[in-house]
Amino acid sequence: MSLEFISLETIQEIAHQYGYWAVFLGILLENLGLPLPGETVTLVGGFLAGSGELNYWFVLASAAGGAILGGICGYWIGRYGGLPLLIKVGKFFGINEERLQKVQTEFSQNASKAVFVGRFIALLRVVASPLAGIAQMPFLNFMVYNVAGAITWASVMVSLSFFAGSIIPLEELITWVAKFGVAALLLVVAWLVVPIWLESRQVKGG
Repeated sequence: MSLEFISLETIQEIAHQYGYWAVFLGILLENLGLPLPGETVTLVGGFLAGSGELNYWFVLASAAGGAILGGICGYWIGRYGGLPLLIKVGKFFGINEERLQKVQTEFSQNASKAVFVGRFIALLRVVASPLAGIAQMPFLNFMVYNVAGAITWASVMVSLSFFAGSIIPLEELITWVAKFGVAALLLVVAWLVVPIWLESRQVKGG
């Protein structure tokens, strides 16, 4: 998720000016829940590496490092204060605590997959780590999937723009990556919501 009023030109200018720090802080702050275009900054970093303005390995390390640190911070936020906030948000949307507990149980059973795969999915990239903390996922277990997911995600994003940036216009590449993230999010939402909806219909029918 990102601030729509930050243009690609502005992001490129920031990446030109601050280089690896822009990539590192962009994805770190996005992982902390701020509406910053961390993924876009990472793609721009890879594109600049492809054009020789930045070093590929330093961009990759910056993206992975920011994602790992952001994930760790999100985990501890969820571990120490996330559940009460989640309950408040749930009440706002009319979701009772019992159902939230059920969602938490579901997440606990799939936490490792969510932490790893969530890197590639819009919104889930931000909430997966706090949810892992809320679900009391063991920290060492979390770190394995957090590090693996962050490195895999950073490698794919940076390499994609590094190699494809010379063939596909950067703006088009970013659009396609964003569409993939949203489509994946919709599939995850459907996977979570449809069973609950079917269950509620069965209860009403019974």
